[in-house]
Amino acid sequence: MTKKIEVDWGLCESNGVCMGVMPEAFRLEDDDTLTILQEEVTPENEDQVLDAVRQCPRQAISISE
Repeated sequence: MTKKIEVDWGLCESNGVCMGVMPEAFRLEDDDTLTILQEEVTPENEDQVLDAVRQCPRQAISISE
């Protein structure tokens, strides 16, 4: 089963902490909205994704299966 990055858009404040942890997966746009560039969680990026989940100040990021 494929794991994916999920963002609770109601909680997300587009602080950009996730982008600092994993810029290849998250981008903060010029209008301060967050874009997920790479939503699939792979064995190669799982540690970074988990770090982004832990560091999100609003706990808006999660992993779904």
